[in-house]
Amino acid sequence: MKNRLTKYLSEFSNIKLTRPVSDKVRLLEILGVVLTGTGKFVFMDYLNWRLPYVAVAILAWSFYVYYRYSKDKNVLADWGFRWDNFKTVLRLMLPFALISILSFFVIGYVQGTINLTWHIIPLLITYPIWGSIQQFLTIGLLVGNLKDFRKVKLNKSFIILVTAVFFSIVHYPSVWLMLGTFVLALVYGYIYLKAKNIFVLGLYHGWLGALFYYTVVNQDPFADVFLKYLT
Repeated sequence: MKNRLTKYLSEFSNIKLTRPVSDKVRLLEILGVVLTGTGKFVFMDYLNWRLPYVAVAILAWSFYVYYRYSKDKNVLADWGFRWDNFKTVLRLMLPFALISILSFFVIGYVQGTINLTWHIIPLLITYPIWGSIQQFLTIGLLVGNLKDFRKVKLNKSFIILVTAVFFSIVHYPSVWLMLGTFVLALVYGYIYLKAKNIFVLGLYHGWLGALFYYTVVNQDPFADVFLKYLT
């Protein structure tokens, strides 16, 4: 009787029932995120294997997502890979995005670092993919798992702060990137706990991040990552 009721609710209600996830699995996922972040310092900063590192990270975590999905069809929606609230979260993030863009140009103008070239166009197309992966790891797995631990209940503000600090440290040594990602993670963590949507967070991450590089940071990621493989 109980199994029939569960099946009925799963199929006909708006509540998505996910399989219980143990604290051990959540801890292993957090460890995987930390190792991925640590790998950035080795493969991107030290060895300068930026593109291979990003490609391998995307591929590895995509396989993990597929594995979890094969075990639980509702896990994607639980993480925030969903379309039903896309417009809602998009509008929720819009004020922050507009303020950020205005701030980028003001800072860039003051610094004299505004350098918009056609290179930003391919980044606006491709960067949201990597942005979605980063938000899945940083917000979906860190914030989500820290919030849903069974044996340990953490304050939401503490979870958001810890995540923001981690995301900031991963972008060391650029001071501007550390500051920008810290603020970004604070806002994203807050939004995610209200309404989960990795697609929106990844989209804004990619677009804002690309613009941030060409206005504030004064770097050309397209040249640094792609052109050296094409020339």
